[in-house]
Amino acid sequence: MLTVASDTEVPARFGRALADPIRCRTLLAPRGAPACPADLADALDISRTRLSNPLARLRDFGSAVAVPDGRRIRHELADERVGHALDDLRTTVETATRGCRSDCACCTDTVEER
Repeated sequence: MLTVASDTEVPARFGRALADPIRCRTLLAPRGAPACPADLADALDISRTRLSNPLARLRDFGSAVAVPDGRRIRHELADERVGHALDDLRTTVETATRGCRSDCACCTDTVEER
């Protein structure tokens, strides 16, 4: 039976996806292009074995998908909005850490440079 996630379940799932450093780095890694686990492991400088569980968890959370590509499987963000959400979250945290308002010059310059 398919159920709709509550307003609190969705951010909680996203937070759990980001809670583990390897999962977080894995979510940020494929932003440029989809990648197979071997390439992701090399980019993250970790073993393929160590990457296997975080990739499975990201798929479970709905943050990433595995797409067949011939004999290989490539992983990518489940939706481009996940990438935008990561950018927004990073900008918000950086702004809050500096004690800035969202419309201050240093934050506007940082956002425009991206």
